[in-house]
Amino acid sequence: MKWLILAFIAIPTAELALLIYSGKTLGLFSTVAIILITGVGGAYMAKRQGMKAWNELRTRMATMETPGNALIDSVCIFLGGILLVMPGFITDIVGILLLFKGPRNFIRPFIQKWIYNKMKNGRIIMM
Repeated sequence: MKWLILAFIAIPTAELALLIYSGKTLGLFSTVAIILITGVGGAYMAKRQGMKAWNELRTRMATMETPGNALIDSVCIFLGGILLVMPGFITDIVGILLLFKGPRNFIRPFIQKWIYNKMKNGRIIMM
């Protein structure tokens, strides 16, 4: 619940402050251009990466393998695409990081540990 307060208050406030600072430093046109370029480019990258992850996930499911990393990658790419479409610099940086394999490999163990702890506590049940 505490992270919701951070997500809905602190992040938009920081984004707005960075956009205002960028507007004063770079100018309005440059700031709007950066936002539009990252939005369109991010959507394109997310589509390409998402299709690769979706195909890998479908292949694993068709061969009766556990989706594991492919599922986590798909979710990360989806979230990265959403963050890139949202205007702002912080969300763009996090979104770009989620689209590339290197940063996803870094955060994957944390996601797996979080899921394992939820399963251990009985909040996630696998059948």
